[in-house]
Amino acid sequence: MKFGWLTLAASPSPGEDAARIDQQIAQACFAEQLGFDDIWLTEHYFTGESVYNDALIFAAALAMRTTKIRIGFAVVQMPFHHPVRLAVQLALLDNLSKGRIDVGIGKGTVYNEYEFVGHGLRSDDSRARLEESLEILDRIWTESPLSYRGKYYNIDVPQLRPRPVQQPGPPLWRSVVSPSSFTDCGRRGIPILTSRLGVVRLKERWALYEAGLREGGHDAATRARLLAQSALWRNVYVAGTDAQATDELSRQLLNARAHIMHLREAYNPADFVIDPAHLNPFSDPAVGDDAALDYMLASGCIYGSVKRVKEQVAEILDAGVHHLLCQTGFGDMSHEDNIASMRRFGEQVMPAFQS
Repeated sequence: MKFGWLTLAASPSPGEDAARIDQQIAQACFAEQLGFDDIWLTEHYFTGESVYNDALIFAAALAMRTTKIRIGFAVVQMPFHHPVRLAVQLALLDNLSKGRIDVGIGKGTVYNEYEFVGHGLRSDDSRARLEESLEILDRIWTESPLSYRGKYYNIDVPQLRPRPVQQPGPPLWRSVVSPSSFTDCGRRGIPILTSRLGVVRLKERWALYEAGLREGGHDAATRARLLAQSALWRNVYVAGTDAQATDELSRQLLNARAHIMHLREAYNPADFVIDPAHLNPFSDPAVGDDAALDYMLASGCIYGSVKRVKEQVAEILDAGVHHLLCQTGFGDMSHEDNIASMRRFGEQVMPAFQS
């Protein structure tokens, strides 16, 4: 089994941003030291929800401070990036890291419309922008020169330099939620990133992905590679006892939920309404804290003592997942508590599942 370390690092106030960024770098380096296979960076803007904001620049800093661990994006919010500029940045990152970059892509947040507004956009056409940008990104790795005419971009690129180390370019992953998206990505042979699925539903969705791989005509070796590569994101907290982990994680999750709800109420435009299809009990403001917490603990978290966490990881492996992305920091959790949980997981849990 492979293990990734994922950071969605919030900062409580502007005065703490610089220290939190330094702590993120230290935690990423510690993840490599512990033997995690990859680091995954999130992308959010303006409110400290993701303290480093610009995941691409932050990845460059990590590329220069690490040597073996891969560096991925979960995910690049494609509408916020010009596709040619993104291709140039990713190619340089792949060179700086000596070929260690993975690129998860998505159409952008479905909750934080203020992020679109801050970039001079609205989310109505985010999927169309994603698909056009993805076509350019796919072609720019292999076509020289590249000429493209679309709805959002009209470009003529003589050639891309430097070329990425990984050929034709860094692997592109898709963030998936709906059952049909699992099947579709399987048919197309695209590695997937997903989250917040209970074990029963997770097993069902992974079976859909595998069925899509077969429908797409991919050979056995390709199917095995993509199934091993595709990943599940979980909040992970390991404490001395089950009770301690439950109490601390619950407090952090409820604090984070209250903060996120406040930001959306304060900054989302008055005419924006979240599509009900995208709401879950944790993200729906109409759902009370108790029900929201029960949902998140059951479908989005691995937590407890070392013994209990091992049991939960084994359940995920049994569901067919061979790549677990571990978010170890939440809310206003201290750097010290995060490091302690990472150490327990890296030293006492991961070795039981690594070949």
